Amino acid sequence: MAKEKVTPGKETLSCSECSIRNCYRKDKQYPAFCLTREFTDAAEKTRNLYRGNSMDGRLARAAAEIEGEYYGRLTRLEETIRFAQKLGVQKLGIASCIGLLDEATLYAKIVRTAGMETRTVICKVGAVDKTEIGLPEEMKVCPGCGESCCNPVLQAKVLNEWGSELNVLVGLCVGHDAIFSRHSKAPVTTFVVKDRVLGHNPVAALYTSKFYYKRVLDAKTFPEPRHKNS
Repeated sequence: MAKEKVTPGKETLSCSECSIRNCYRKDKQYPAFCLTREFTDAAEKTRNLYRGNSMDGRLARAAAEIEGEYYGRLTRLEETIRFAQKLGVQKLGIASCIGLLDEATLYAKIVRTAGMETRTVICKVGAVDKTEIGLPEEMKVCPGCGESCCNPVLQAKVLNEWGSELNVLVGLCVGHDAIFSRHSKAPVTTFVVKDRVLGHNPVAALYTSKFYYKRVLDAKTFPEPRHKNS
């Protein structure tokens, strides 16, 4: 049964309901519900954090420098490489979906050309069948076949033991990317976001939500799962 559409109350208003965006240029007035106003003390603490020499500070400054130096000039591919170089990374890990291994292989070649070591670990590492983690046979993409589950914990462990200083995601599934980030010792950034339907360009669903993909705004037209127990 479709849930009723939720209209945000005053207590749930946040950045998605703001049209002023004074937090960027600071040339207007903050709305009453502005999170910048609400979290003034926390903002001051983050300011001090980013000034320091902690990993957060180094990451924040490197990211801001790339934006300032190359705004609108570098592709995401080039930005990840330049980001790693600014951090002084020597060992860059790649956590890849098996379906994008060709892309990850080319990416690894580019990383090496930029002067860094790299190691790629695909999602099926460990070869653990989906039934071994409690998934029923009929829930496989190909029931009756051997079908390994994705193993982001092991991907992270392999790269942790190798000593990666920055890990880059290449198309990990929704959820598996979250697990990998939880277990990675090194900071994690994303090169490719998986979207099997839209050619790994998920934002296209937003751009076409008023026409081709208008179903995303109507819970009643959301595709039913292949399995009733999903």
